Amino acid sequence: MATCGEVLVNLLEGYGVDQVFGIPGVHTVELYRGLARSSIRHVTPRHEQGAGFMADGYARTRGKPGVCFIITGPGMTNITTAMGQAYADSIPMLVISSVQSRSQLGGGRGKLHELPDQAAMMAGVAAFSHTLMSAAELPGVLARAFAVFQAGRPRPVHIEIPLDVLVENADALLGSEPVSVARAGAAPSAVKQMSQLLAAARKPLILAGGGAIDAAPELTRLAEALGAPVALTINAKGMLPSSHPLLIGSTQTLVATRALVAEADVVLAIGTELAETDYDVTFAGGFEIPGALLRIDIDPDQTVRNYPAQVALVADAQFAAEALLAELDRQPLPPRNSTWGAHRVARLWAELTPTWDAATRAQTLFLNTVLEALPNAVIVGDSTQPVYSGNLTLNLDHPRRWFNSSTGYGTLGYALPAAIGAWLGRGDGQPVVCLIGDGGLQFTLPELASAVEARVPIIVLLWNNHGYEEIKKYMVNRAIEPVGVDIYTPDFIGVAKALGCAAESIKGVESLRVALRAAVDLPGPTLIEIDQCLWMTELAL
Repeated sequence: MATCGEVLVNLLEGYGVDQVFGIPGVHTVELYRGLARSSIRHVTPRHEQGAGFMADGYARTRGKPGVCFIITGPGMTNITTAMGQAYADSIPMLVISSVQSRSQLGGGRGKLHELPDQAAMMAGVAAFSHTLMSAAELPGVLARAFAVFQAGRPRPVHIEIPLDVLVENADALLGSEPVSVARAGAAPSAVKQMSQLLAAARKPLILAGGGAIDAAPELTRLAEALGAPVALTINAKGMLPSSHPLLIGSTQTLVATRALVAEADVVLAIGTELAETDYDVTFAGGFEIPGALLRIDIDPDQTVRNYPAQVALVADAQFAAEALLAELDRQPLPPRNSTWGAHRVARLWAELTPTWDAATRAQTLFLNTVLEALPNAVIVGDSTQPVYSGNLTLNLDHPRRWFNSSTGYGTLGYALPAAIGAWLGRGDGQPVVCLIGDGGLQFTLPELASAVEARVPIIVLLWNNHGYEEIKKYMVNRAIEPVGVDIYTPDFIGVAKALGCAAESIKGVESLRVALRAAVDLPGPTLIEIDQCLWMTELAL
């Protein structure tokens, strides 16, 4: 007899799942019954939040959903934060959990791991949460989940399976086939309207977000055809090569870039929420789009949020960009404005570059040193000072190589487990760097042991400023006496070595280069500690 749990594993294999993150428990062992016989690899984190962050990092580098097996009750409350991060950034994640037997649901009888309504709790951080009331529902609900991942706005999906359903006879489902759903094409009428406005524009501009990440070649061609400057959100970094003359980077929170955006007569926003943390990180308002706004998004709800559009198109970003290019090829474009395009972008960078303060320059040098030593590295960031600087100053040549938790949901502790997942998702053995502060690392420090156990050779760059330095500055700037920000800093080198990692402290640029090159050749994780004060002092000498 094949149980529901065993058939689930078979179906996941059919959908191309090759990796699962989870911590086995008495309520999830039936999910594992068929796992050892499958081709799916299992990685055990040290906390369910780590499982969710690993799945998130895996999804960002692999481009397909990360999958978690999570236990009832505390397992689900633990993973909620990771699901919230993925929900905010539109990351595909499939969370499969157990739940009390059908006759016990909502019973309040004090059962092990019992919650009053687990599915309702998860609904706020998921595209949907579904309770499987019979094994027969399994193929259909998995088809719904992968339809979201394949053709909708990709966000977490939660499927909970009652304990009695997990062991139900599911022989009849062994022949079930995975379902494939195509993404929405671009409506010709909207494409024609948009292309006419873009063709007539004297100063067109493009705002591209993570939702357009798979349309990088088409977006580049579109920008070049229009002579349009391009601003990228943090999750879209790398869609245009770093040296591209039309690249504004991710500087749209700065006054000078806002002025450039305000000059544009037509703005095409594609795959972006136009939300606060990418466009108004000062939290004081001021980002404006006076020109005609055109919006393209896979989510119809998103096309009418934050900034109203003159023309909105619900479509896959790649299909829409291809359709716009084809339509623009059929109509004449006006002479390019000689003061716009690459000329205007060059003026912007000439204005911005001298304004970086000493800390930003030092942290940018730090990041550039990492990329010089490891040119193919993916950098997974937390909420820490060099990440904030890199969000503004760093540009990369390919997408899916820079992402972090400093925007959107803004979770601390994200980078370490997400980097583990990113290395597994990347699958090419190339370096993955975790960039994290001393405060954030203490949220998920035990996941170093997970990386050792899984033989995942991530490089953890610990930026140590001995506390919550950015929050401390924020309190001081608001005339609040700092409380709770000067936290105890443990011996990270000793802790990392005790957990099985290679570890060392470095001071300057050359020692960082040497440490990075040595770390690449190791079979497991390495922690490299950079003391902020020593780094700044070394650069000043």
